[in-house]
Amino acid sequence: MQWTLVIPLKPLTRAKSRLADTAAHGVRPGLALAFAQDTVVAALACTAVADVVVVTDDELASRELAALGARIVADTPQGGLNAALAHGAAVVREMRPAAPVATLNADLPALRPAELALVLDAAAEFPRAFLADAAALGTTLLAAGPERELRPEFGVDSRARHRASGAAELGLAGVDSVRQDVDTGEDLRAALALGVGRYTAAVSAGLLIPRS
Repeated sequence: MQWTLVIPLKPLTRAKSRLADTAAHGVRPGLALAFAQDTVVAALACTAVADVVVVTDDELASRELAALGARIVADTPQGGLNAALAHGAAVVREMRPAAPVATLNADLPALRPAELALVLDAAAEFPRAFLADAAALGTTLLAAGPERELRPEFGVDSRARHRASGAAELGLAGVDSVRQDVDTGEDLRAALALGVGRYTAAVSAGLLIPRS
C-alpha cells in the first residue's frame, strides 16, 4: 500500500514557542523549518510513501519544502491544526478517492524511513490507526485506509481522543524515530540522541540544550 502523507506546518514565526529555554526567538523559526525539512526528506525516502503534502501558508517553508519534493497546499480553512489536516486529506482524496492517507507531525527530525514503513504497514491492517508520541500523551501519526475518513483529533491528550474515536493504537516497538516529536529542549535532546537529519544537525549545532 502506497500512502500519501499530509504534514501540517504553522507559520514559522509562531512555531516552537516551547523551545524558548533552548533557542532564542530568532532561532526558533529556523529550527522549525529544519525539523520539517528532515521530516519531509525521510518521509519521501520511505518505500511505503507515494507522496507528501504539506499544508502551510508560510512562504519560506513552502519554497524550501517544495524544493525537496513535497506538494504544498495552502491552509485555506485557517481553522487550526485539525481543520488544516482535514483540508489536506480532502485535497488528496479529490485527486485519488481511494488513496490511503496518513498525517505526520512536522517535527520528527530523527525520522527513519524504515521505521516509518513499519508503522504504515501496521496501519494498513486497520480502517483507522494512530501512533502515540514518545510522551505517550499525544499522537505523531494518524492513518486512514482507502475511502475512510481521517477524523483528526490532535491537540491536548490526542492519544486518548484518537483512541476514543475508534482508531486502533499501534503498539509497535523499535519505531522511536516516528514517536519522537520535538516540543521542548528535552525532546530535542532525545531526538539528537537518536540521530537527526542534516538540516536539524546544522541548525542545532552550538545550542545549549538544558536538562530538565
